[in-house]
Order: sequence, then C-alpha cells, then structure tokens
Amino acid sequence: MKSTFETFRNLTGTVIKTGALALLIVVASCSKDDNNEEPVKPDPKVELTIHPTLGNYLTDGDGNTLYYFSNDVAGANTCTGGCATNWPIFFEDALTQDFLGEGLSLDDFASITTPAGKQTTYKGWPLYYYAPGGVREAANQQTGEAVGGVWFVAKPDYTIMIGRAQLVGQDGKNYNANYEEGTGAVAYFTDAHGRTIYSFAFDKKDKNNYTNGDGSHDAVWPIYSEALEGVPSTLDLNLFGTITVSGAKQLTYKGWPLYYFGNDAKRGDNKGVSVPQPGVWPVAVKDADEAPL
Repeated sequence: MKSTFETFRNLTGTVIKTGALALLIVVASCSKDDNNEEPVKPDPKVELTIHPTLGNYLTDGDGNTLYYFSNDVAGANTCTGGCATNWPIFFEDALTQDFLGEGLSLDDFASITTPAGKQTTYKGWPLYYYAPGGVREAANQQTGEAVGGVWFVAKPDYTIMIGRAQLVGQDGKNYNANYEEGTGAVAYFTDAHGRTIYSFAFDKKDKNNYTNGDGSHDAVWPIYSEALEGVPSTLDLNLFGTITVSGAKQLTYKGWPLYYFGNDAKRGDNKGVSVPQPGVWPVAVKDADEAPL
C-alpha cells in the first residue's frame, strides 16, 4: 500500500506535467496568432494628396508638394544657379513599394545624379520642392503651380504634359517656333513620359488626313490614342477631344489630331519638325490656331 507521501508526490507530478502541457499549448497558440498578424506598413515617403481643382498630386511624407520642370523634358536636371535656390531637389534614398502611398507604383520612380546630389524622378521627370527666395512653401500648399508656365505639380494621371526645349530636326538643324533655322527653346506638348506630340499641317478640324487605314503609316506617325485624363492647369481641358481613326480613338487639341513621330528614339526628341520639311509636322502647342474646317 502506497504511503500518503507517495500518493501526494504522484498527484503533484501529474499536475505539474498537465500544467506544463497546457502552457506549451497556450504559447504555441499565441505564436501562431502572432504570425498571422498583418505587418505594420511604414509611413509613406511619397504619397498622393487630392486638391479640389488640381486632382491627385505627389507630396513627400510630410505633405510637401512635389513639382516637375518643363525644361527637364529629356530627363536631366536643368535647374541650376538661382533656379536651384528656389527649386531644391527632392530625393528619397532606398525607396521601396512599402514607402509609397496608395495609387503609386515603384516602377515609376528612379534617381539621377545632379551637381547638387542625387534626385528622385517620377516617370522620368526630376522632382523638386518650391522654395521662393530660399524659403520652402508650407505643407499642403501648391503655390509653385504654373510658375513661369513651366513648373507644375507632379501628378500620376497626366495625359498631356508641357515640355520646353530646343527643336532639333531629323536633319540635325536647330529650329525656332516659326520652323525657321535658329535657336530658342519652345514649349510644346508631350505625353507623361516626355515623348513629343505633333500635329499635321494638312489635317482639318477633327479630320485625320494622314493615316490611311492599312497600317503602312502607323510606324512613322502613330496616332496619339491615350484616353484623356489630367492636363496642366494652364490648359483648357475642354479644348481636347477624340475622333475615331481606323477603329481607334485619336486625341485632338483645338480640332487638330495628335501624333507621335516613330523616329523619336528617346524622351525629349523632337526630330519630326523637319520631316519632310519644316512646318509640315509642327509640335503641338498651347496657342495653336483652331484647326480649319
């Protein structure tokens, strides 16, 4: 017959073992639950903010507005000297998708090296702050919008952007705004990635007289078929429209059908201005006359 002490010892061991097993189950359960928790996303370094008239635009993580410069159409920073004082560069190191706000894609961001240091780009456009007189504008302000007709808030939905550069034809010659040989930067329409947009001198209002429908013209002068969304605030959205060409939609401005030039190999190229001779394929510009009936 077991002694009272032995009985107590056996019972105590059983309780200890049972308690230890229960504790292990609780710990395992907690660990499992912890692993199922969603990781906390860090605060964004770049995000979208909405404005009642400008729509969605890019800001840094503190709400400071980010801008692009029309003169940077080729993708390089051209804001130097006093310009750099008023428009300091924006740069975020080691940017990942986790540090981007909703609606932004990491594929649209990159960086370049400038004399002032590294700079973040968006869709190939270098990004800046606005700091008139060296004093940066406050968060949630957009006072740099349309300054000089060449500074605009960075937006994710531009169908039309404004680039400003010297016109250099496929013949290698410089042309001015009148399509005469000469120098001087011209402000003209581009797509969101800085690719030049043209019109055709022999088109009529809402009438494409170039595209023949069999595809043979499409590689040289493809139509600009992007769906109209955002445009810079200096442009009137109502002056844009669409027409149907060979079953596709073509964007128009003041009735002029809009095109790309197939031999523009990189952003900022505007070689089409000399083909087949200057003035036949002008770059699309804000102050163009209405297309004739």
